[in-house]
Amino acid sequence: MTESKAPAVVHPPSLLRGDIDDPKLSAALRTLELTVKHKLDGVLHGDHLGLIPGPGTEPGESRLYQPGDDVRRMDWAVTARTTHPHVRQMIADRELETWLVVDMSASLDFGTAVCEKRDLAVAAAAAITFLNSGGGNRIGALIANGATMTRVPARTGRQHQHTMLRTIATMPKAPAGVRGDLAVAIDALRRPERRRGMAVVISDFLGPINWMRPLRAIAARHEVLAIEVLDPRDVELPDIGDVILQDAESGVTREFTIDTQLQNDFARAAAAHRADVARTLRGCGAPVLTLRTDRDWLADIVRFVASRRRGAMAGVQ
Repeated sequence: MTESKAPAVVHPPSLLRGDIDDPKLSAALRTLELTVKHKLDGVLHGDHLGLIPGPGTEPGESRLYQPGDDVRRMDWAVTARTTHPHVRQMIADRELETWLVVDMSASLDFGTAVCEKRDLAVAAAAAITFLNSGGGNRIGALIANGATMTRVPARTGRQHQHTMLRTIATMPKAPAGVRGDLAVAIDALRRPERRRGMAVVISDFLGPINWMRPLRAIAARHEVLAIEVLDPRDVELPDIGDVILQDAESGVTREFTIDTQLQNDFARAAAAHRADVARTLRGCGAPVLTLRTDRDWLADIVRFVASRRRGAMAGVQ
């Protein structure tokens, strides 16, 4: 009997913190496209809302309310008539407009595993682009590093997809001492007013949780998804004794002795912050997909999509 081999772990290509050009850049983006489409072939069906089985925007039939349903879609007339809570199902639009908000602040220029968080953010953007851009769907992006913000208008077509991903991949590093401001980037998505669609926020969410109001405003009109990109050192410190640590965004350095007490304190603080982030995102109506530099990012996307689709199918039965 032959032993079956474990599937190869997929890692995103290095994009050299934006300092990359052709032919390496084109080759890296082509590799991402082929990897995403091959890995997810058969998992996702249809062009509309490839990554998230969203409900669309046109009202359809009513069904009984189930825990977790969006209360904004309550059908009060049917609820009053039947004395049982009902929600209005939505019919998917023929075309989808997806907008990416990609955080490229200095804290993403970091990684201690097989890639940097910045590479993972670009890979996540590529996955959504290739999955959500078929059938006439439009996709655009806002890329911010704290010092500058670049807007790529939402358009269709393979050439546009590659142009947008090149813009994301080559976003310059933030100047030293410049902090990212995710709230400003998310708020910029509200203007001008857009047709209903999907907004995807890609970030490590390590900064202040000051983005709740603009994200909630966007979620009132659009489907939203948060993609959290993390490195193991964002959640725990290694036992390496004396070390000099630098804040990637402020540039401030400090000397520490990493002992058990500091490891425990850091882990608790990191866990508390992540819990606050997750709670706030859920409060804004945004499901969270967590990708890590030490994990197979595409396998995590497959699991996330499968879970979301099972939930969507259960909701219409």
